Amino acid sequence: MVAFAVTDWNDAYENGRNIPRGSDYPAAWVEPSSLFRASARARLDIPYGEGARHRYDLFLPEAAPKGLFVFVHGGYWMALDKSYWSHLAAGPLAQGWAVSMPSYDLCPEVSIAEISAQTGAAITHAANETGGQIVLSGHSAGGHLVTAMMCEDSPLPVGIRSRLSHVLSISGLHDLRPMLRTERNTALKLDMACAEANSPALKRPMEHVRLTTWVGGGERQEFLRQSALLSNIWHGLGCVTQDVVAPNRHHFNVIDDLADPESVMLYTVLGDAA
Repeated sequence: MVAFAVTDWNDAYENGRNIPRGSDYPAAWVEPSSLFRASARARLDIPYGEGARHRYDLFLPEAAPKGLFVFVHGGYWMALDKSYWSHLAAGPLAQGWAVSMPSYDLCPEVSIAEISAQTGAAITHAANETGGQIVLSGHSAGGHLVTAMMCEDSPLPVGIRSRLSHVLSISGLHDLRPMLRTERNTALKLDMACAEANSPALKRPMEHVRLTTWVGGGERQEFLRQSALLSNIWHGLGCVTQDVVAPNRHHFNVIDDLADPESVMLYTVLGDAA
């Protein structure tokens, strides 16, 4: 085995330039998401706070929901919104789950800690609109935000925590300390104390919640490492975890299986739910 050190931290966390046709994203998601919203049974732009971006979309199945499935978007905490991902609700909806997708304020206008608090508020509001178990999923920075929800210092209230059964972090970032070495930190405004305080990998998980980390086999090495890291550490702290590396998937298409009700991804997180 050849040991090496990361010398270019910007490249280590750069996805678009390291994926064939990576420049097609996020534009490739706009049309399918718009078409899905136009035909879905949905309540759009439900406010969970006072800010302009404090809104979530709630997609509802035909029958009474089995529970609530949440998807939290990525964008390095400083880009995008809920509108890009609506089509991903198709899979959980077909399985009988209500699906919530929130937006949140972005860095540098707010801190990552504030975004975590907003995510907790959005989940709490949606959970009060539906019954049953709660399953959380998130992509990239969203993977960080949903794992933050199952930490012992989660912003979720006790009643909502008790309903939380499974968290799926897709290509998530769980140790924020490497972000200090990237140019993105100009917007993220992290120092070491903030990075440590907002890193799920440095915290204790709720033991009753299962964790699945999921990452594409074609992703940057740092994303593979970040996923394996959290599953490994939290397994040692009593959490039931698994780390899945999906072959032939990169950072952008790794989320596609959420839209497929028969996918292994959805079976993994919903198959054991009532």
